[in-house]
Amino acid sequence: MKSLWLDREMRSTSDHIPEEKHFDTIVVGAGLTGMVTALLLSRSGQRVVVFEARTLGAVTTGNTTGKLSLLQGGVLSALRGQYPLKVVQAYVEANKSGQAWLTQYMEQQGTPFQRRTAVTFATTDDGGQRLRKEAAVSRDAGLNVHFSRDAGLPFPVVEALELENQVQINPMDVLETLARDLRGHGGMIVEDLQVRNVSSEQPLEVSTQNGTFTADTVVLATGTPILDRGLYFAKLEPNRSYAAALKVPGDISQGMYLSIDSPTRSQRTQPTPEGELLLVGGYGHAGGRAASPQSHLDDLLGWATKHYPGAEVTHTWSAQDYRATNLMPFFGKLPRGQGRIFFGTGYNKWGMSNGVAAALSITSDILGGQSDWATVIHHRVTSPKGAVEGVRHNADVARRMIEDKAKVRKNPEITDETRPPEGTGVVGLYKGEPAAVSTVEGKVCKVSATCTHLGGLLSWNDAEKSWDCPLHGSRFTPEGQYLEGPATRPLEKSVGKKES
Repeated sequence: MKSLWLDREMRSTSDHIPEEKHFDTIVVGAGLTGMVTALLLSRSGQRVVVFEARTLGAVTTGNTTGKLSLLQGGVLSALRGQYPLKVVQAYVEANKSGQAWLTQYMEQQGTPFQRRTAVTFATTDDGGQRLRKEAAVSRDAGLNVHFSRDAGLPFPVVEALELENQVQINPMDVLETLARDLRGHGGMIVEDLQVRNVSSEQPLEVSTQNGTFTADTVVLATGTPILDRGLYFAKLEPNRSYAAALKVPGDISQGMYLSIDSPTRSQRTQPTPEGELLLVGGYGHAGGRAASPQSHLDDLLGWATKHYPGAEVTHTWSAQDYRATNLMPFFGKLPRGQGRIFFGTGYNKWGMSNGVAAALSITSDILGGQSDWATVIHHRVTSPKGAVEGVRHNADVARRMIEDKAKVRKNPEITDETRPPEGTGVVGLYKGEPAAVSTVEGKVCKVSATCTHLGGLLSWNDAEKSWDCPLHGSRFTPEGQYLEGPATRPLEKSVGKKES
């Protein structure tokens, strides 16, 4: 699987590992939040380097659907169910700031984007009621939304809510522009360099697989914080969703569409040199918990080809997003970081605007100053409903861990002869310890089935051929190499109890 955005010859290449060991700021993660933060700090005169465990945009940013929209499904009414109106308004202002900054930046840099009407639609009466609640809160929060019964879609809708003058982007165009601009201001981007720990010493010590660096400030711009201080992994729910690009005969409606009913269904268009493509997305599930992720992708493709007969699939991909249990994104200072470690997470699928807003706020924190909306968000109080949701989520995680450890003992035992069918993986005991064995492109790999974060039992992702943790969303290749999530170490390759 490779996204439409990542299926390109990358113009940005990695810088060499720097000989100098100290920087003003080290940014961890080369997605949208990390790259905007790094650029803004470099513009201020700081010496900045970005360390990326994989490649530019390889994780969530390069696998989004690229919607830069203030109309976000049912997000605002959900927030209003937990917070006073002023907090919801602050959330909207944060997203407006992120959207405005990125749009102005693309205009200045000549990076292409398209303005579109964003549409949230309902196909059921229950969805229509939810849509009316979202409309009321949206208006209270200052958005000029309006209803329409003609959404321009090839299937009937009960009601549609519209917000004009929103933006759709190619996220890799944006990241490559940011990378070029960052280097023009003296910044560096080092790929395939995984940060495994950050101390709270003075200066901060940043440990990687290729040595230790120091910095006055560190920004964790990873999907979920890779440091467990503050226990943010326990305050976030990973969600994996799917997307596809299709060639479609005839015309396609030009809006950016999102259903308020479940399963979530999203669509937009994307101009390419070969013609316009239809992009669809949705059918998400809790990270690491689907019996067959491939079936979710198949359902998405089935829905798309049903409503667009003759459509030809050109790309399929997936992304992992994190939703805070209290629904509000986290950004700011990480606890026990001496006020010098910053982070952003919990964008809940709306990282194009929330991610930039987090970068703006973090940069202001580092350089001095803060916006009114950031102050309100920082000082919000988690509602009883949000607290209960957090307890429920963590109880579910604990239950899953116990059940999985019991189930693995009932699975067929793993032996040295175990060879799963092509494209599949199995988990069982090998010499008394949980082992994960997979066959991908004819290669059989056996690794530990225990996640290196907090010991969750891994499950096989048959869509992306990876080992995924159902607890907090860490992911690994069949060979055990780290892909994403709160883990910082690869899987153990030596499996089984040692003979005494």
